[in-house]
Amino acid sequence: MASVDECRQALHDLADRMAQNADRVRDRVDLDRTLACRVTDLDTAFHGRLTGGRLVDLADGDDPKAKIALHIASDDLLALTRGELDVARALAARRISVKANPFDLMKLRKLL
Repeated sequence: MASVDECRQALHDLADRMAQNADRVRDRVDLDRTLACRVTDLDTAFHGRLTGGRLVDLADGDDPKAKIALHIASDDLLALTRGELDVARALAARRISVKANPFDLMKLRKLL
C-alpha cells in the first residue's frame, strides 16, 4: 500500500505532465470541472480542477460537490499516474470507479 505522501506526489507529477501537454489537449478537450480523487484504502482524498487541459489547484481533502469523482486504491493510483495501469482495463476490472455525467466521461476519456 502506498502512502498518502506518495499519492499526493503522484498527482502533482500527473499535473506537471498535463501542463506540458496542455496546448495540444486544450484544443481537443474543452473541459472545466472540479475533480475529487478518493483513495479508498487510505481513507483520504485530494481535490483539484481540470481546466484548459491542466490539473490545477491540487489540495488535500475531499470535495463532495466535485463534478468528477475518482475512487481508486493507492497502489492503483501510483500505477495509473506512471502509465503502468491501462485505464480501460482498470475500469472493466473495477479497480477504478469514475463518477461523472456521461458527456464529461466522453471528454475525460480523451485526456486518458
